Amino acid sequence: MTLIKSISGIRGTIGGKPGEALTPVDIVKFTAAFGQFIRQKTGINKIVVGRDARISGEMVRNLVIGTLQSIGMDVVDLGLSTTPTVEIAVPQEGAGGGIILTASHNPIQWNALKLLDGSGEFINDAAGQQVLELAETLDFDFADVHQLGSVAYTDGYLQRHIDQVLALPLVDAAAIRQAGFKVAVDAVNSTGGIFVPALLEALGVETIYPLYCEPNGDFPHNPEPLAENLTDLAALVVEKGADLGIAVDPDVDRLCFMMENGTLFGEEYTLVAVSDYVLQHTPGHTVSNLSSTRALRDVTVKHGGQYYAAAVGEVNVVTKMKEVGAVIGGEGNGGVIYPALHYGRDALVGIALFLTHLAKSGKRISELRAGYPPYYMSKNKIILTPDLDVDGLLAAMQERYNDVPHSTIDGLKIDFEQEWVHLRKSNTEPIIRIYSEAPTPEGALAIAQRIIQEIEAFIG
Repeated sequence: MTLIKSISGIRGTIGGKPGEALTPVDIVKFTAAFGQFIRQKTGINKIVVGRDARISGEMVRNLVIGTLQSIGMDVVDLGLSTTPTVEIAVPQEGAGGGIILTASHNPIQWNALKLLDGSGEFINDAAGQQVLELAETLDFDFADVHQLGSVAYTDGYLQRHIDQVLALPLVDAAAIRQAGFKVAVDAVNSTGGIFVPALLEALGVETIYPLYCEPNGDFPHNPEPLAENLTDLAALVVEKGADLGIAVDPDVDRLCFMMENGTLFGEEYTLVAVSDYVLQHTPGHTVSNLSSTRALRDVTVKHGGQYYAAAVGEVNVVTKMKEVGAVIGGEGNGGVIYPALHYGRDALVGIALFLTHLAKSGKRISELRAGYPPYYMSKNKIILTPDLDVDGLLAAMQERYNDVPHSTIDGLKIDFEQEWVHLRKSNTEPIIRIYSEAPTPEGALAIAQRIIQEIEAFIG
C-alpha cells in the first residue's frame, strides 16, 4: 500500500490503513483541507470536480463531493472528464479551484486528487504545503445543516473543449478532412475513449478504429503510453492499413503517436513535431523540462527562437513558459502545453495541431518523423543506502564537471557537446534517476554507464 503527498495533490493505492494508502479517511481529510484553503485564499465557495474512468473513480468522487458539500462548498461535477477539460472549466465556471480524480498513467489500483487553482493550473509549492499542513492539523470546520454546499452536474464541457480546440487559428479541420486520415485510437478504456473519437469526428476524420475505448476503467494493459504497452495498437494500425495510431493515458494529458509501420513516432517527439508546426506560424520561444529531448532546442533554434529548460513537473514548466513568454512548451512524456488555449498539458489540442501539421506537410507520419534530429534516451537508476548524503553526492558530481555546461535547478544536468545526462534524486525512494540522451542508443547508454561508474566509485 502506498500514499504519496506532493505539492500538487495526493495519490496512492486504494485500500489499506489510513495514512498508508488512499483510504476514505485520507480522501476526506485532504479534500476538506483543500476546500478550506480555496475558501481562505479566494473567498469563493465553488470547486470543479472531474474524474477519469478508473474503477475506483465513482467511490472517490462520492467521497470528494460529499466532503466539499460538508464544508459548505458548492460543486460543479463534470463526471467522466479529462485533466485538461477540468483545467478549462475552472475559470469558465468562476470557481476557486478544481480537483481531478485521476492517477494519470499509474496502474488500476491507484487513484489521486490533483489540485488546481482558480486559473485551472496546478497549485504551486507554497499552496501545496499549506494544504498539507491543514490536512495534518485538521484545522477546518464542517458546515451546519443549513450551510451545506450544492452540487450541479454538467456534461457540456466535452463539446466546449472540442469547440475551443477547433476555434484555434492553427487548427485546420478542412485540411485534416481533405487528407482523409484513417486513425486507430487506444484510450486504455478510460475517458479518452469518449473525448478522442469525438474530437477526431469534429476534425473531419471519417475512419476511426477504436481500441479499448470503452470508459469502464478496466485497463487492458499498463496505462502508461510506452511502446511495450501499445503492441495491440501497433498490430491494429498495420492490420487496418491506418495512417497513424493515437494513444493517450487515462486522464488524456499525455499523447503519443504510432506510425503507419507499427512503430512509435516517439513520445519525446510529440512536443517536437507540434512545436515545429506552431513555430512555423508563430515564431517565439519554447520550454520543456530538463529531462526532455534536445530535439526541441534544435527545432526552436531553426525557427529563430530560444529554448529554455525548466525543472521537472508541469507547474515548473508553466512557470517558466510565462516567464519567457513561450508560444509552446511541455514535457517529453507527450505533454503538450499550448498557451493559446490554456496552460496545461492537453492531448486534445496536441492531436488537432499534429494532424493539421501532418495534413499540410503532405507526408506520411514516418516521413515527418525522419525529418527531425535523431536522439535516443537511456533511463537508469542507482539504488542507494538510506543514510547516504545524496545532496553531497550530487555536489561532488557537479564539482567534477564544473567546467562543462550544467544546471542545478533540478538535481544536476550536464550538457556535453553531443550528449547530456540528468541526475535527479527521488523524493520517495533512496535512488538517483539517471536520464541520458545522445545521437545513438549506444551513445546514450555509454554516457549513462560512465556516470554510474563514477557515482559508484564516489560511494566507494
